[in-house]
Amino acid sequence: MSVEPQMPKSWNRETKPHKFCPGCGHGLVLKALGEAIDELGIQDKVVFGCDIGCSLLAWDFFNVDTVQTHHGRTTPVVTGIKRANPDVICIAYMGDGGGYAIGSQHLVNAAARNERITAILVNNTNYAMTGGQMAPTTLPGQKTETSPYGRDVQLMGYPTQGPEMVAAITREGAYVARGTVANLRQLKKYLKKALENQMAGNGFSFVEALSTCPTNWRTNAKETWAFLENEMPKYFKVGEIKVPGQKEAGQDG
Repeated sequence: MSVEPQMPKSWNRETKPHKFCPGCGHGLVLKALGEAIDELGIQDKVVFGCDIGCSLLAWDFFNVDTVQTHHGRTTPVVTGIKRANPDVICIAYMGDGGGYAIGSQHLVNAAARNERITAILVNNTNYAMTGGQMAPTTLPGQKTETSPYGRDVQLMGYPTQGPEMVAAITREGAYVARGTVANLRQLKKYLKKALENQMAGNGFSFVEALSTCPTNWRTNAKETWAFLENEMPKYFKVGEIKVPGQKEAGQDG
């Protein structure tokens, strides 16, 4: 007697398996998000916005209201939806290019305005869908299609540390964290807390997820996991960076 595996209610069964490359971390991030949505019982209230890039392959991943936006415009689109209907729970899902390059101005301004949305950014250190070019998050010395000799920080600058930036410009009520697909239990906890922060009406919620891209990294399974667990956290520190209730820098008492 076969038993059908139990899947989160928010998953759209008709779209399995996912469309990402083998070894891609997007599926793990989305799995953690789906479980968080189910555990909070908010499936019927969620609006999921996804960006152009690998993120767009999540457009039919969930059985929730979904909108696909132009590249870098997911944050303002879901901000508009949230302002028009404050009762919905809005999620902006994007890659490092969509959030830290073409969409950086939207991320900065949404954070500065303390918009009551949840932004999730997947960091795999490259522009993956277009062939593995250097991205804002490409590590120093890392080789890509457009940095074949490695990222030279003297010429190309240092990688963007998004959560640290968001934490610095947001005020009381914001929630900011960085997780990794190497620790799904922790990542789901951060995603769940980000959603809960929005539900409580506290302020902007932002979670960066360190992820894998073996196709463009040109790594085998062992090398992929070693880069994710050993190299990326050296520059991108994993953990909660800002939680509601903490004092602003420079505050007395």
